[in-house]
Amino acid sequence: MTSAPGTAKFAAGMQVRARDEDWLVVEVSKTSHDGTRLDVRGISPLVRDQRAVFFAHDSLDQVTPLRPEDTDLVVDDSPECRRSRLFIDALIRKTPLPLSEQRLATVGTHLLDNLAYQREPARAALRGLRPRLLIADAVGLGKTLEIGLLLSELIRRGRGERILVVTPKHILEQFQHELWTRFAIPLVRLDSTGIERIRQNIPAGRNPFSYYKRAIISIDTLRSDRWRSHLMQVNWDAVVIDESHKLINTGTKNNRLAGLLAPRTDALILASATPHNGQRESFGELLSLLDPTAIPDTSDYDETQLDHLYVRRHKMSPDVSAEIGHKWATRKPPVAFDCVASPTEQKIFEELYDVWIRPAAGQSAPVSGRGARLFPYTLLKAFLSSHKALAETVENRIERIDEEAQKHPERGAQRVEERSALTRLGQLASKATVLDAAKFRRLVDELKGLRIGPGSDKRVVIFSERRATLQMLHDALPGELGFEVSDEKGRGAIRQLHGGRPDDEQQRTVKDFGLADSELRVLLTGDIASEGVNLHRQCHQMIHYDLPWSLITIEQRNGRIDRYGQQTSPEVRALLLVRQDEDPDVPSADRLVSRRLLEREDEVHRTLGEAASILGLRDEEAEETAIKSGLADGRMFDEIVPAQPIDPFNLFMAHHTVDGSGAHYRVPQLFASTRAFVEEALDEVYGNPEEKIGKAWDKDYPEMLSFAPDRELQRRLLVLPQTYLDERGVLDKLRVTFDPGFAQQRLDRARERSGERTKGAITKQERRETSGWPDVSYLTDQHPVVEWLTDKVLVRLTRNAAPVITADVTGPVFLMQGMYSNAKGHPTVLAWSCVTGLERGTPVFDDDLVGVLERAGVQPKMLNRPFAGDIDALRALVPRAVEATQQHLLTLRSSQEEPLIEQLAEYEKRLAAWRKASQSTFEQLTLGIRREHEEQRVETTAIEVEQLIEQLATQGDSMIRVIGVLVPAAAASDQKGA
Repeated sequence: MTSAPGTAKFAAGMQVRARDEDWLVVEVSKTSHDGTRLDVRGISPLVRDQRAVFFAHDSLDQVTPLRPEDTDLVVDDSPECRRSRLFIDALIRKTPLPLSEQRLATVGTHLLDNLAYQREPARAALRGLRPRLLIADAVGLGKTLEIGLLLSELIRRGRGERILVVTPKHILEQFQHELWTRFAIPLVRLDSTGIERIRQNIPAGRNPFSYYKRAIISIDTLRSDRWRSHLMQVNWDAVVIDESHKLINTGTKNNRLAGLLAPRTDALILASATPHNGQRESFGELLSLLDPTAIPDTSDYDETQLDHLYVRRHKMSPDVSAEIGHKWATRKPPVAFDCVASPTEQKIFEELYDVWIRPAAGQSAPVSGRGARLFPYTLLKAFLSSHKALAETVENRIERIDEEAQKHPERGAQRVEERSALTRLGQLASKATVLDAAKFRRLVDELKGLRIGPGSDKRVVIFSERRATLQMLHDALPGELGFEVSDEKGRGAIRQLHGGRPDDEQQRTVKDFGLADSELRVLLTGDIASEGVNLHRQCHQMIHYDLPWSLITIEQRNGRIDRYGQQTSPEVRALLLVRQDEDPDVPSADRLVSRRLLEREDEVHRTLGEAASILGLRDEEAEETAIKSGLADGRMFDEIVPAQPIDPFNLFMAHHTVDGSGAHYRVPQLFASTRAFVEEALDEVYGNPEEKIGKAWDKDYPEMLSFAPDRELQRRLLVLPQTYLDERGVLDKLRVTFDPGFAQQRLDRARERSGERTKGAITKQERRETSGWPDVSYLTDQHPVVEWLTDKVLVRLTRNAAPVITADVTGPVFLMQGMYSNAKGHPTVLAWSCVTGLERGTPVFDDDLVGVLERAGVQPKMLNRPFAGDIDALRALVPRAVEATQQHLLTLRSSQEEPLIEQLAEYEKRLAAWRKASQSTFEQLTLGIRREHEEQRVETTAIEVEQLIEQLATQGDSMIRVIGVLVPAAAASDQKGA
């Protein structure tokens, strides 16, 4: 019996009737108020191959699933029964895996090394009620790849149709590039320029987040209030937030953004190498975004409550080092150079120490106001960067004093002494020159020793905390190294990278530094590049022009070139500014602090693997403040920065892995490979694809297949990056390969040969030759080309029909698909069953569909023998096949559903425990608004989780589909008696 349109259950691959036409369901998603959204493709002649969207709701679209009992049987007359084999295989591809299936199903199908440790986050996430996880692996382990693996698994399960990725703007293109080239997951780029561009391509007034189902956007753009209303109207299957430590601070726009997205997505993946800011309550609130019932009291919890939400490994973790130690060159011990101050710099040193740092007995530093105690060290740190940075700091402080004096004259009078001392210090700084600066002279010597210069392909990254220092180096280095000064911003052999540069310039600079043919040789960068940026592909040399007083930042900086895939041992250098009269017993700050921090980070890197666990503050600014405070209090370095974590919780934060063992799930398939499926599908769809779409295997590169995409495929490809479409001419000719080795070669070639373009106008050919995108796309099972062919194959059968296949069987074998699903439309029980004996009234089931087909000889090169049976007799068996499969699925349900039931029951227990613990917590509060707020929060959360548990459980009747019938190529009498 057919359900009413508003209550019917739908699944991808199902056939439905709407507006008097027949359609194939391509995607299914629930909406808040408009019923079930169905993305469909036309089957019946008038709408064949047309795309449409229906909302199955009583007041909107009347959409009716086609009854399996009414399935028509159509004899397959295609060569080698190709149409039937493709249809069955395509239906399997289209059907999501059941919710209870936690084994990984896409392993080995992507363009990346087969590393078990990178699969562990996906395993951990799929074990949860919802896929939610904080991936906190140390820098260089491949968090982007781990995210790609998890997203691929979600897509295969029908839980990754709508994806939003949020990243810092400077790694947006890098992230987009990795997900497309390695996983064939296209993301529409919604950065500042991308949003304006797509507004021209979508209907006026449409929400860009609902129009594009998979998007990537910078956190800087998304946190703008102008996008808040758009976000509130959209629900996602999966949200990824990279560098998620930026979300922690309560009350910030980033934190509000996270709170807005978390309840509007099923899967939530947070990624950060430094996820903890040192405040347990803030970190507890971050993890509560993943699972609101994990921690009753975010200010008081232990590591056992976080096990299921947190993964953290580093290079020295046993499972990591065992797999990639040979592909990750060991970093050399860092080298710190003492740069003895010039006479001018020595005078500045004396002024800083005698007046500000260590005034004579009975005197104090001439500073007052907010932060007065630590401000002398701010001046010192600025000077250790450069005299330009010191001058800038002095100037800014004087400006603030003068502004305060105008508003509050009495305060201005109190700070006359400070202003006078600052003026004197500024005058000393103004007398210093870059060419006489001790660190600059040593830097030039080191760069020349590394053969950095015109005609050399050597590269180096130079870090500095201060933009004034970066600008100084940018102005002075070209003349010292013999490089031409570029007239064009963001171009040349020496470039800057920091947060003050435009989005597109930042992304271009990062991209160019990774390209072999780029003219970029010296990257001058602030600590923006210490987060998430890959700088190791063409570089293994790094110089700290100044050192941050934070182990976290030093670790992040070093991790830019010391990461997986680095084939040459990274070399790290640091420049330390020391006084001419340096006393070994009373060392100046760069020796006392900076050198020791550099050495301590190296010690921790080789043992514990995570620098942030030492101080346990897990915030760069907090670490620097703690070190300044310790120095101001006269404490020793080893007391301020211990060699080992003191708090056991910090040891957990430093390393927590999950069990990555277990067999993979082998998805049933009728074809030996994706290539076999694609080639036969092209032949079936086009008859002569060589003539109709120009299909051809390249003569020079036999691994490469090219063809001209039709209009439908072009439409699907429009979600790819615009630069990729333009530079590679994808919409005119698509080049693909099934060979991962060849695909990797072309990806490497794009990096090696692409780079700086000729200034001014360039030809289309030159644009292609200088593209950072590979000219060949690796075809995974989730590639748009494979999805396009899958849909094409499924609509080739007529309405509610199943093929009849002559095979090596003794009687009719009905091939059936059966499933139960939950309220979200996700399968909870799934079976591909074969039933015989229907004509005798004694049905027998075999649930190995592929095995049955193989034994029956249904395979390439098979002989499609004429069907000589009674088609009407076969059709009469269809209702019996449906009824028998319904009963059979009931018996399978208990075993298949058991893991899900256990999971839901466990979560109900956890919810009850959380609810009880939370109630006891707020009961200690006095009556008032705060207690009422806490009571309401707990009650609301409990109701939402209870509803989620109910939605995930199996609901309603089974859905059955006849997908084919095997019959013997025999006399009609063999079919009689049915």
